[in-house]
Amino acid sequence: MLTPNPSSEKFTAGTHIPFWINSVEPLSFSKLSLDREVDVVIIGGGIAGVTIAYCLTKAGKNIALVEDGFIGSGETGRTTAHLVTALDDRYYDIERMFGKEKTRLVAQSHADAIDFIEDTVKKLNIDCDFKRLDGYLFLHPSDEVSTLQKEADAAASAGIDVNLIDEVPGIKNIYQGIRFSNQAEFHPLKYIKALCEYIEKNGGSIYTSTHAKEINEKGIVTDEGYKIKADHIVVATNTPVNNKYAMHLKQYAYRTYVIASKIKKGILPDALWWDTGDYSVNSSIPPYHYVRKQKLNDEHDLLIVGGEDHATGLSEIEKISEEERYAVLEKWMKEYFPDAGKPIYKWSGQVMEPMDSLAYIGRNPFDKDNIYIVTGDSGNGMTHGTIAGGLITDLITCKENKLEKIYDPSRIKIFTAGKVFLKEFVGGLINYMKLQPKHPDRKHINDLKKNEGDILEADGKKYGAYRDKDDNIHFVSAECTHLQCIIKWNNDEKTWDCPCHGSRFSYDGKVMNGPANKPLLYHKMKN
Repeated sequence: MLTPNPSSEKFTAGTHIPFWINSVEPLSFSKLSLDREVDVVIIGGGIAGVTIAYCLTKAGKNIALVEDGFIGSGETGRTTAHLVTALDDRYYDIERMFGKEKTRLVAQSHADAIDFIEDTVKKLNIDCDFKRLDGYLFLHPSDEVSTLQKEADAAASAGIDVNLIDEVPGIKNIYQGIRFSNQAEFHPLKYIKALCEYIEKNGGSIYTSTHAKEINEKGIVTDEGYKIKADHIVVATNTPVNNKYAMHLKQYAYRTYVIASKIKKGILPDALWWDTGDYSVNSSIPPYHYVRKQKLNDEHDLLIVGGEDHATGLSEIEKISEEERYAVLEKWMKEYFPDAGKPIYKWSGQVMEPMDSLAYIGRNPFDKDNIYIVTGDSGNGMTHGTIAGGLITDLITCKENKLEKIYDPSRIKIFTAGKVFLKEFVGGLINYMKLQPKHPDRKHINDLKKNEGDILEADGKKYGAYRDKDDNIHFVSAECTHLQCIIKWNNDEKTWDCPCHGSRFSYDGKVMNGPANKPLLYHKMKN
């Protein structure tokens, strides 16, 4: 018999441990063990939730933050931590959808977010490897040269300090690119740790290993039945777990992959790098590569390289499995950065791509006015999460904010953005149907190898089955608890991923990504 799986005390959103999480002590706090009443309760302990809590604390609000893992154990701990005004999406597309004036506000909001982080680092004296540096966008072989000129013109019009260059520093044989001046990088977990310390010192409360089972206009109820009553409720869980339909029809989940290799100090300049994306893979939303360095020790830096994105749960459409993506990424790294060594870290993360390139930050659509969400990071989660800190605080404290309408979660850009998005959304559903097992009962449980999972059928019902290294079989219900789509096994991170809306579960059914907020039913069959 399958039963709900109890939550584990600490986890990260997959099997692979990112460098950020491996380089700091787990940021854990006490578990909620009593009822509370506060001004604001925040669900989610990533950069968005923690920054909102920090800003509200500074504004004099009594806050409580709850996180079902530990602080930064979700997507913030799986980022590559670029702090940029060079957005994942092109400025010429944003200008087409929003116009020049609003595009300038978008660009300024990201620049202000970087300034906010820099100022906070100075005020709190945070040792988090924050550094200002230039970033370089260079042409992917599948792209047109005109892209660079068009993007440079649009970015300059938006007020970004850019210029076209004939040679990209640090990369051999790349002769065309755009320099984005005054970008930045940092260690995200060291940064949010310091914010958490400030919050607690100034009267705020943080609870980890605390899952918000129920969320409504009155507050939250945890798995154990403890309640936090609040005047305002903020859901900052990467994708909303309190919103069943509205937001999940306006954004799409992608997996992205990261490797980190040693490289001798001094070989590369201090910089960030990105290519314009592979149009041969996806002409609508071309997956791109992104690169930075990170201080490691006295002799070496880490070269952190990301990319090879695909729609969550649909890696097989390109006939490249999740676990094979790292080899493809390493091949690309060696082509452009031949001095890098073999990868010593690898991990993957989840990106929510919104319909029109901008995050959704504000009041939850079709809900009470005191419930707020933050989602749709669009690959720029560090700055979007920081923007949320100021914007949500202003909404709660009734201060006017010129970004409110731009990032409003209720906006719909169906006539300007919808063509590309609907192509992705409908194409994803078609591919999802293609990948559904037509005869799952033909695969027997004895066919499962160690460390392998698959969908099986018994007595007319589908189950997810995973055989671990000790030969134990872990069964979960095969339907995502969000909208009952059939989950798919991700052999790389050893998770069950939902191709419909990006929910992810551990091999034993625990929720690792929303929009699902309930675990899969679970049963273990011991060897």
